[in-house]
Amino acid sequence: MKREYLKKATLTAKSDASQTHDTVKAILDDIESGGDAKALEYAAKFDRYEGNVILSAEEIEAACALVPEQLKADIRFAHDNVRRFAEIQKSTLTNVEMEIEPGFVAGQKAIPVDAAGCYVPGGRYSHIASAIMTVTTAKVAGCRHIAACSPPRPGVGVAPAIVYAAHICGADKILAMGGVQAVAAMTFGLFDLPRANILVGPGNQFVAEAKRILFGRVGIDMIAGPTDSLILADRDADAHIVATDLVSQAEHGYNSPVWLVTDDRAMAEKVMELVPGLIDDLPEVNRENAFAAWRDYAEVILCADREEMAACADDYAPEHLTVQAADPDWWLDRLTCYGSLFLGEETTVSYGDKASGTNHVLPTSGAAGYTGGLSVHKYMKIVTWQRSTRDASKRVAEATARISRLEGMEGHARAADVRLAKYFPDETFDLSVHEQ
Repeated sequence: MKREYLKKATLTAKSDASQTHDTVKAILDDIESGGDAKALEYAAKFDRYEGNVILSAEEIEAACALVPEQLKADIRFAHDNVRRFAEIQKSTLTNVEMEIEPGFVAGQKAIPVDAAGCYVPGGRYSHIASAIMTVTTAKVAGCRHIAACSPPRPGVGVAPAIVYAAHICGADKILAMGGVQAVAAMTFGLFDLPRANILVGPGNQFVAEAKRILFGRVGIDMIAGPTDSLILADRDADAHIVATDLVSQAEHGYNSPVWLVTDDRAMAEKVMELVPGLIDDLPEVNRENAFAAWRDYAEVILCADREEMAACADDYAPEHLTVQAADPDWWLDRLTCYGSLFLGEETTVSYGDKASGTNHVLPTSGAAGYTGGLSVHKYMKIVTWQRSTRDASKRVAEATARISRLEGMEGHARAADVRLAKYFPDETFDLSVHEQ
């Protein structure tokens, strides 16, 4: 049976790329030429905030004092989980070396980038967890300087819980600035920051476009679009939990796709029946976002069997992939394209988004087909090195000279020739090209 769409999206998660590009490019150019003063102009215009850009130690302390003790404990719990998971990830990167020829040694080193810039959304929702996810991984990686930027609210500043999270996770500087101007400040080294080597963290389409434009001048974690989630559910899944999980992700934004893939028509129909009521029960802003996302972007897909379900999930390559179906080990072995995988009813995307330890900065819009999410590895440069004795370089030099000449790169060949002549003056080498 072909996939049957019981609900088909009428829109796809695409912004007006050309208009967004032109707007962002103009702002970046303006700030690069105008420096701190121009960034402050944009901050006053878009953030509507004129307080200190770089939070002082006293301001950080005051903000932290406003955070309730239970929330502090929850943030510390989440930070500890993310930190410990990041440390395990880092342990998978080791410095290695091998002997190519007796006396000729080549190796690999993992070196953290010097300066990381972490963007923490704070507009529609205060993304406390994004501060934890981005700053903690940079700290574990060993970055020398970590800057965290978050949009301030007019007359208030950065949300105290974001300040607390960024502070305890290891941010060296916290900036009360959002949007394109924040990305520019970290990239161009404004306000006495070191120029960022990498920019990480989620943001709206303007932040994402700024990172896209600047990529190459600075590293980025990924080019992210609206968040998306897919649930694989069989006949034994709890329809109410499936529907709740779909709605929980649709509240991210009006253009956040959620998809249900199942091999059971009754399950699909029950979920579709439950979703509208669950959306109606949300607070106003969340309700509006989830309603639009479900109406315009959600899909419900009926497949013949679990193999077709898995193939469908791989085709979509979702940012978040949940399995609420029998035999979780089969799904773990079979599925190949996702940002993060949640196996069983006992876990949920919300856990990964906030506190379980895996990172919530993940590839969207099908990018999970070729890349993973933010991890310690993103901050690391995998570099190589080599050294050799004179005797060990002999065979390498001969091969290098002949290959270089065949390619037409005579200068490369001569760099090998002079070493052979110096190290082995009594020997004659045939270093010419013999083409058949």
